[in-house]
Amino acid sequence: MIDRQRFLADLGPYGEVLYDAARNALNRPDGRSAALEQLLTELPDADPSLFALDRDSVTIGRKADLNPDQAGRLEGVLKGLKPWRKGPFTLFGIDIDSEWNSALKWRRVAPNIDPLHNRKVLDVGCSNGYYLFRMAAAQPRLLLGIEPYKAYYHQFLALQHYLHLPGTYCLPLRLEDLPEMNAWFDAVFCMGILYHRRSPLDTLTRLRQMLTDNGQLILETLILPGEGETALCPRDRYARMRNVFFIPTVKCLQTWLERCGFDRIRCVDVTPTTFEEQRKTAWIDSNSLETYLDPRDGTRTVEGYPAPVRAVVIASPNQTRISRT
Repeated sequence: MIDRQRFLADLGPYGEVLYDAARNALNRPDGRSAALEQLLTELPDADPSLFALDRDSVTIGRKADLNPDQAGRLEGVLKGLKPWRKGPFTLFGIDIDSEWNSALKWRRVAPNIDPLHNRKVLDVGCSNGYYLFRMAAAQPRLLLGIEPYKAYYHQFLALQHYLHLPGTYCLPLRLEDLPEMNAWFDAVFCMGILYHRRSPLDTLTRLRQMLTDNGQLILETLILPGEGETALCPRDRYARMRNVFFIPTVKCLQTWLERCGFDRIRCVDVTPTTFEEQRKTAWIDSNSLETYLDPRDGTRTVEGYPAPVRAVVIASPNQTRISRT
């Protein structure tokens, strides 16, 4: 569903390698890809009479734009693409009540970042593109998201099927799948990803290398309450998640960033995760925050660790460090 020629033009010297990498990733068999691709063929054709990217619920079309048969087909496709982790979205009057009310995070992030107009932006682990679509309201030059989970990638394709946003892409790739792309992006978003990385310092170094001298890293991650330069390494699971490796204090995170070549480091927000922001809905068919916390003590996870708290940190490349690397 990517216009190849336009993609190659937008991605410049990296267009061919990224296009091939995405095609290879899609050609790797897994248990669900064929079914997801089939679902997308069942999307009804429609001409949305409304687009709203600056609302909490990204809105595409009105209910009156579809007849009852089209509306039923669309709802069937959207439910077939579950789980919807990020959102909310409203498609032709159908409200997708995602597990995360991502608008709350965007409200914490957006006022603290440099303007995105005419900038090249990378979103690492972009899920279904909710934040890409919110960023698109600022008319950046390029929005590139990477998301290796096929269900979320296909959700993006379903939304973009109606939005047709120029210069906005999601590729089914991991950070490791990207070429070097040194000093190419003006802004890199890494939100809800760092604690899933086995080597957070290697990840931060890679992100710094991808930023222009005047670029900006927007980092949102779990943090450990406290003032020391320490990090939690869960023995097995954290909030029932197996793939959580390191959760630093804010001070420790700032030290990581400094060691990886960043300066002008600002922690602009620290917020505990609440049931308003993350909860079970009909659009995920699985458990959520309420079962991840100790039922007798909501300040602890079921494993006994501090309950989820998230910080937003903004940083820029240290140009002296970059010139030496």
